Amino acid sequence: MKKDAPHIELGRRYRFAASHRLHSPQLSESENYRVFGKCNNPYGHGHNYVLEVSLSGKVDPATGMIANLGDLDAFVERHVLEEFDHHSLNEDVAAFCERVPTTENLCIEIFRRMQKFPHAKLERVRIQETGNNSFEYAGNTEGIHS
Repeated sequence: MKKDAPHIELGRRYRFAASHRLHSPQLSESENYRVFGKCNNPYGHGHNYVLEVSLSGKVDPATGMIANLGDLDAFVERHVLEEFDHHSLNEDVAAFCERVPTTENLCIEIFRRMQKFPHAKLERVRIQETGNNSFEYAGNTEGIHS
């Protein structure tokens, strides 16, 4: 990107519903309950998540856009929503077979998938879990377990 080119970011919001159980096999039953509380319910619980992705890139002079929203929407549908929406994160998403499906880990997993979007650079992923809880990940992998 040229030095004098403006830095433009595109933000796009998506919604999906999914269930999860916060439970670590590395902890005892009592420790799991102490750490995760009601989120350790053996039957799981669900959230209506709000996913925000931020991308940057060069503005195409012909279209005036960083990326075509139709391309972005199709990519998110195929790589994120189809696998997560109305699914159990613990049971239906391979990435969470051995990882606790906290929203922090969900951010990291969605970021990993979104990095493959070919038309713009992924800047960050933000997920709102509840009205009080949101998490943001910008790709710093130091200390992150794959």
